[in-house]
Amino acid sequence: MVKIEDTYCEAFDGICCRIIITADNRDILQRAAYDATSTPGTVIGRVEGGIEGWLSPDKTPDGREGAVLQVWYESENIEKFTTELSYRIRQDILVKPFTALFDASINPAGKMDMMRNVGHCGDGYEWNEDLYGREMIIVPIAIPDFKIESEIGYMHGIMGANFWYMCTSKEAVIEAGNKALKAIKDVEGAITPFDICSAASKPETNYPWIGPTTNHPYCPSLKKSLEKESKVPDEVNYIPEIVINGLNLDITKKAMKAGIDAVMDVDGVVKISAGNYGGQLGDHKIYLKDL
Repeated sequence: MVKIEDTYCEAFDGICCRIIITADNRDILQRAAYDATSTPGTVIGRVEGGIEGWLSPDKTPDGREGAVLQVWYESENIEKFTTELSYRIRQDILVKPFTALFDASINPAGKMDMMRNVGHCGDGYEWNEDLYGREMIIVPIAIPDFKIESEIGYMHGIMGANFWYMCTSKEAVIEAGNKALKAIKDVEGAITPFDICSAASKPETNYPWIGPTTNHPYCPSLKKSLEKESKVPDEVNYIPEIVINGLNLDITKKAMKAGIDAVMDVDGVVKISAGNYGGQLGDHKIYLKDL
């Protein structure tokens, strides 16, 4: 029987945008979606993201296949968020042939102008045009042309929620992780920016220029050398983490519960826990047993 530890995760308030990207070609669409969300980076002052879901042509503004992405930032600095978002758009989406980007925000708190940091990639030759019932910026490029909605909404949400599933085998790490990710994908409004994460961290560090470093009491390879300081149960050899961001607290909790439920019957999973910092850092505590 899998034990659920009487603990909680800490989650943080953040801001995010929700966008739709479309393309003529499914392979290009998938590459753009994965590239634009591939590197979680909020702990180093960048953005992080994930794929919320895939859309059929009848669900997108321009009638092509699409993907819904979320991109997150941990600060309320909208100017910085706009800049960091623009890097992902310019380097990972604009450069893919025949792509377009649309706002998919829900009750946004505000809007970010896309002309300054994305539209001007046209070097002054860009123009605005009403298309698909939206105001679009047309950026002239060598494979004509990149289209992006002129304003992208930003919303407030919850980021950094998590749970750990402690395992006895490598096989359990992958099987349970994939089941958790699949279950969370069914929760609209939630993403997993790290997917199966192998490196739980802590804020205290001997090397502050790196940022958060390894949560050493939970490293199985340090079990013997740490002795009493180790918090790894005897039978546990692996402690994967699933990190969840959600558009609100209810969505985040629903996604956590779905992920935990999905791993409970996997052979080799022996305990469910979560990462926290003694309640000192997070804006929210989500108790596992309340889910």
